[in-house]
Amino acid sequence: MAVPKRKTSKSRKRKRRTHYKISAPTLTECSHCGEPKLPHNLCMNCGYYKGKQILEIKK
Repeated sequence: MAVPKRKTSKSRKRKRRTHYKISAPTLTECSHCGEPKLPHNLCMNCGYYKGKQILEIKK
């Protein structure tokens, strides 16, 4: 069974993990109202998806 000979230092471990970061979600503009929304999702501001009204939103 393989066992490390020495303890992995904090700096070595952190150097390896520099690429483990979260990325911001991609936002697209709603074609109907222009609000930012997630792609392939219903616009929660106007209720439109792919140019069709799917949800009736009361304002």
